Amino acid sequence: MNVVIIEDENLTGKRLESMLNKYDPAINVLARIPSVAEAVAWFSEYDRTMPSSPIDLVFMDIHLEDDLGFRIFEQAQLTTPVIFTTAYDEYMIQAFKVNSIDYLLKPINYDELVAAIEKFKALKKQFGQTPPAAPDLETLLNLIGRSKQTDYKERFMITVGTKIRSIETGEIAYFYLEEKVVFLVTKDGLTLPVDYSLDKLTQLLNPRQFFRISRQFLVSLPAIQTIHAFSAGKLKLDLVPKSRQEVFVSGDRMTEFKEWLGK
Repeated sequence: MNVVIIEDENLTGKRLESMLNKYDPAINVLARIPSVAEAVAWFSEYDRTMPSSPIDLVFMDIHLEDDLGFRIFEQAQLTTPVIFTTAYDEYMIQAFKVNSIDYLLKPINYDELVAAIEKFKALKKQFGQTPPAAPDLETLLNLIGRSKQTDYKERFMITVGTKIRSIETGEIAYFYLEEKVVFLVTKDGLTLPVDYSLDKLTQLLNPRQFFRISRQFLVSLPAIQTIHAFSAGKLKLDLVPKSRQEVFVSGDRMTEFKEWLGK
């Protein structure tokens, strides 16, 4: 089976590929692609150079680094069956199910992945090589738009060893980036890795509660204990719980940060 993974979170992409190999070592992951633009270019090149080796299945994140994954259908005329992966709550997944093979909620559960692939195989056996109808893009984009306006991520499912912990967003003080890994810090000082970039978290979290102060930090308002003003308007923050790194507000975010504090 030839598979393509479209996912802008490197750790998530690697984990998905590992689970696919666990399910069936014969699965051939042709590419892991992080953006809409790169996916459109990749599919165009693949169709031109490898017409006799069709792609059987695509795993696609909804939010990519440059746009919504649905845009790939518009620009690449993609007809390959798709299993979407998403950080949305379950009710959103149910709303989408009619438009694709399946939807997997992040962090992806191995048993649910297996069930989705088995569903794909059963549909393929029943309907042969006929590709499924393309998703109703207008409906999907409208749903996404409404969700972005009113609904933000309320909890994070964190995998720690063989256990999964549920962390309510209200329990989180801040997120930080260290050695290419993003960590969340809870109000009681617990530090856990998360499978999201700070860019993605900025999209998923309520902007009234969290602010991206720099490339390294995304903080909640209650976590800010003290703000120190330096020369040239530079700001340093004391966070609670205390950060191991010094925390500064980037110069290009200074004005927005002050506006955010005043809301």
